[in-house]
Amino acid sequence: MEMMISTFIITLAAVISIFLAQAFQKVSVSYFSMLIGGIVALIPALGNHIENFSSEIFIGLIVAPLLFFEGQATRLNLVGKEFKHIVQTALFLVVLCMIAAGFSVWFIGDLSLPLAFILAAISTPTDATALDSVSNGLKTPNTTGTFLKLESLFNDATGIILLNMTVLWYVNGYIDYGETILDFLISAVGGVLFGFLAAFVMVLFRQVLLRTSFNSLNAQNILYIITPLIIYYLAEKISVSGIIAVVCAGLVHNAEAQRTKLTNAPQVQQGFGLVSMITEIFNSMVFVILGFMFVKILSDEKITTNSLNWIFIGIILYLVSLVIRYFYGCLRLKLKNRSAWIFSLGGVHGAVTLALAYTLAEAHVKTGDFNLVLMSESVLIILSLIVPTIIFRFILPKDVSNTEISQEVTQLRQNMVHRAVEAVNQMYLPDNVKQSVIYDLRSQKQRTKTKDFMKAWLDVVRHPEFTGPEKELEMRAFMNAFSKERAYLDMISQSEIKYQDYVYDLYNEVLLAETLVIEPLKESDDV
Repeated sequence: MEMMISTFIITLAAVISIFLAQAFQKVSVSYFSMLIGGIVALIPALGNHIENFSSEIFIGLIVAPLLFFEGQATRLNLVGKEFKHIVQTALFLVVLCMIAAGFSVWFIGDLSLPLAFILAAISTPTDATALDSVSNGLKTPNTTGTFLKLESLFNDATGIILLNMTVLWYVNGYIDYGETILDFLISAVGGVLFGFLAAFVMVLFRQVLLRTSFNSLNAQNILYIITPLIIYYLAEKISVSGIIAVVCAGLVHNAEAQRTKLTNAPQVQQGFGLVSMITEIFNSMVFVILGFMFVKILSDEKITTNSLNWIFIGIILYLVSLVIRYFYGCLRLKLKNRSAWIFSLGGVHGAVTLALAYTLAEAHVKTGDFNLVLMSESVLIILSLIVPTIIFRFILPKDVSNTEISQEVTQLRQNMVHRAVEAVNQMYLPDNVKQSVIYDLRSQKQRTKTKDFMKAWLDVVRHPEFTGPEKELEMRAFMNAFSKERAYLDMISQSEIKYQDYVYDLYNEVLLAETLVIEPLKESDDV
């Protein structure tokens, strides 16, 4: 029961933060999520019901699906094309950052070498979700953005493997390089092979079902949603990287999605909707948990009353990473000065870093050292979020503002609906049918008032359902109206306008509306 209450509170906090982000669109939803998470931690009636943080559950149930869906949004041939850069950023850059940060913290922070390298290993994974939060409303260069996205997809696994190595060094007092390299190869290569194989089997199984009488739209989508959970835990069970496995599985599913869009269109459309919903909620939940954990950590007197050395160490970790990433971008990725700084600052850290820090609670690490790691990595995460949020405002061009988008889309929507209403008014229809259709069309403007809805709702309650012929006339009126709307949008899309992508979004809305008009008729006919 406590786990259910905890999940409900975190989910509700995520939903509230999404609503707030819609009201204040200049601020990324991630910051609202962190703020709400911090508030939850400060309210005993809520915070006391949140279960203790489990890095294993967090990575398996939230991070793994997010990486799977992120992988699915990436074309497999892009990974092949950029394979050299992936190896460079997700392996060599990670190792380089760990070595530089480890020795820097050891030399300046007066720590043991194994503990310094534990701190450095945890600080290596970057977070694509966190990057979106610091570049909200800004345009990231395509090449640099691709490097950052591919890096964040694959470097989590490298960070986990390096952390395991440094923890063994801390506990045993020495490094077994041969065993470490072997473990890395088994984990990484095994994760790739298992991810591709398992995903391919799942895809084939679902495709076979799709072509038989056993196919079920809802069951298929549930099977798809739980795919990353199955693959992650099976991969971990056979001691290969679950993170790499789910990323590779996502890449395989991207290729599937490219070739099955029209095989079962309702299933694909519903699947896209589910993925969009889960991704938005999970991304928000990640930062709710992050904000909650920050406040809990800072309010823990056992941690904060000791030496403030953790602040200094967190700053060192961030600055060293920043410098190494900049020079790596210049020298190895051949980026120009501005792009190299974007790549450097874009190495944002998030919840994965905090989750890795918490894995030490299950290792044989001293309590004082664990607290030091927890606080230092928290400082690193905060700096990696705040610094680029400020600097990107000066070095990245602004994207089209939400106000401009809203104004343009509103005008397009009004013109579109005006043509549809005109078409319905020219049709010979019973008054009750015509009024009903025109109300629904005008509601597309998203300008109908609540009192208008209440009046329409009372009409539905008071009056009997349309007869068969009236339903037929209603459907034909809608189809005629939607045809006019599509024709208008098609005309607009062919002109050179600033908001062409949003025209296609409106077009998609019209197509979805048309399916909603036709589908209920099919259901009622069966009855």
